[in-house]
Amino acid sequence: MRGTIRSVILALVALVLLVAPCFAQATGHVQVKFVKAALIVGGGGGTGTLIYRGRHYPFIASGFSLGVSAGTSVSWLEGTASGIREVNDFAGSYALVGAGGAWAAGAGGVSLRNEHGVVLVLKGPKAGLEFAANLGGLTISLR
Repeated sequence: MRGTIRSVILALVALVLLVAPCFAQATGHVQVKFVKAALIVGGGGGTGTLIYRGRHYPFIASGFSLGVSAGTSVSWLEGTASGIREVNDFAGSYALVGAGGAWAAGAGGVSLRNEHGVVLVLKGPKAGLEFAANLGGLTISLR
């Protein structure tokens, strides 16, 4: 009887170990080029790639901002996407808080979270003439 119970427990543990990676959250790598124009209210869009579990997923992003912002810029942002359970969790509407600036060249950074619990932390160089300290939203769609 003891041997049977032990065998069943070992079999269940092995099953959990085999199935768990399918449902585990994994961190993805994100690269995006974003073009923005703003004068208090801003808008922009861009394209990027999510690298998740060894595969590349192209996406498009569009967004708006409201706050202290003026100018135009192009940003090349890179960072992480955490909290992804499946690739479709990456798509959605993100709320953001960010700050950055550019005078010919500069830097920017942003942290975003969507309705699926995915958190993006992005930073990178920016070119153009812009100052921004604003709130906004971003919508990401997988292609």
